Amino acid sequence: QVQLVESGGGLVQAGGSLRLSCAASGRIFARYATSWFRQAPGQEREFVAGINWNGYSTYYADSVKGRFTISRDNARNMVYLQMDSLKPEDTAVYYCAAPPRVNGDWEGEYDYWGQGTQVTVSS
Repeated sequence: QVQLVESGGGLVQAGGSLRLSCAASGRIFARYATSWFRQAPGQEREFVAGINWNGYSTYYADSVKGRFTISRDNARNMVYLQMDSLKPEDTAVYYCAAPPRVNGDWEGEYDYWGQGTQVTVSS
């Protein structure tokens, strides 16, 4: 069993930055690919970024490429999402999830989800 807890959300002006953290329980987490998703009010949840178990491979939604960076620290059981040049359309609840049920299917189903952290970007 893995528990995921997100933190770092908040209110920021457009153009600003935030760093989200995902803290995981369980040593097995270090073997899991992990992703960030987000869900805006009235919209479906969407994939944002993913990272493989050792951090050597990362994947991004087109909407965040060049602005967001996903990273991980397996010694601390942490995954991060650095968000720069934030836009109002980035406003959403951000979720951490691991691992994808189908290897390599970043936008598919995941076994474990956190409760989410709110990010609000004002114009």
